Amino acid sequence: MHGSCSIASSSSHPPYDPATLQQKLTQKLGPEYISTRPGPGGGPKLTYAEGWKIINLANEVFGFDGWSSSIVTMSTDFLDFDETTRRYSIGITAVVRVTLVASGSFHEDVGYGMVENTKSKGQGLDKCKKEAVTDGLKRALRNFGNLLGNCLYDKGYAQEVVKIKVQQV
Repeated sequence: MHGSCSIASSSSHPPYDPATLQQKLTQKLGPEYISTRPGPGGGPKLTYAEGWKIINLANEVFGFDGWSSSIVTMSTDFLDFDETTRRYSIGITAVVRVTLVASGSFHEDVGYGMVENTKSKGQGLDKCKKEAVTDGLKRALRNFGNLLGNCLYDKGYAQEVVKIKVQQV
């Protein structure tokens, strides 16, 4: 057993107050939450937030037990095997739902995972499923507000925030 637990408090989330919650969710992500990577085909840089950072923020905003996620659907879009190279290419789509415990409100969104030219079918499927679910989770959470990633769809904000230097601790 790790750590200690108090039974006195059965919940980590504060009392449900829509106005306070809305105020938090309206804030934009700080530069410490934002990453960049090259775009497809060497195109312009893409700005994104890593899945674990968005999950941590959701836990801070809603409480670790104040929200839940579920996979609504998952489907394999393609699973191709190249006889010449003996490698797999796989694409998987997942629809993920995020529900707030206090209000029952929810958002769903689609995520996608893909791998090309992998030796192992099992590892390829595993990677694609995780990627699709994480992508769907992030996309569903962003629908709750700027703080959970929606601000990254504002191109002006995304271009400016990446210019801010993050101080290393």
